[in-house]
Amino acid sequence: MFAKHIDLIESLALNIGFAVLFFFIGMAIQDVLKKGNVPPFGRAIVWLVLFLGCAGFIAKGLIQLTWEGSGLA
Repeated sequence: MFAKHIDLIESLALNIGFAVLFFFIGMAIQDVLKKGNVPPFGRAIVWLVLFLGCAGFIAKGLIQLTWEGSGLA
C-alpha cells in the first residue's frame, strides 16, 4: 500500500519540478524581453503563459494524486 503512494508522491514531485523549471525559463525570457523594445502587452502575455504553465503542472500533479490516491484510476 505504501509503495503505491510513493509512486504518486514521486509523480507530484516531478510535476512540481517541471513547474519550477518552467518558472525559471519564463524568468529568463522575461529578462531578455526587458532588455529589448518589447511593449508591456508582450510582457503581460509572457507572464500569463508562465503562470498558466506553472499552474497547469501543479494542477496535473494534484489531480493525479487525488484521482489515483482515491482508487479511481
